[in-house]
Amino acid sequence: MQSGGSLVRIHPDFIGTGSAPTMKVSEKYFWNLFSFTQDMASVYILFSEELNKYYIGSTTVSIEDRLKKHLSNHKGFTGRAKDWLLVYSEEYSDKQDALIREKQIKSWKSKPMTENLIKKTSTN
Repeated sequence: MQSGGSLVRIHPDFIGTGSAPTMKVSEKYFWNLFSFTQDMASVYILFSEELNKYYIGSTTVSIEDRLKKHLSNHKGFTGRAKDWLLVYSEEYSDKQDALIREKQIKSWKSKPMTENLIKKTSTN
């Protein structure tokens, strides 16, 4: 992990079903878990069961707001499904560190490595 990043632990009520965790926590608790200040940046991983695909991204807005955009009607990759779930997140103190980490994860081009990252976090 790049220096300056802090891992966001996935709540124990995330349980694995198939290849993606499922959330079983209240929506209010879930979004409070991922709130942060304006100067923060996050790297996140979404999963769509419909597509059986992961999406890796970074943002300087709240993950809740970013997820709403992914779930909206648009022509991008995430617009192809409406079941995206947040399965992983890391917080950084600046945008550049988050972009470096996002590129690192994307460079793996490996679903098993991505799933291992998610699994390691949910079991800690």
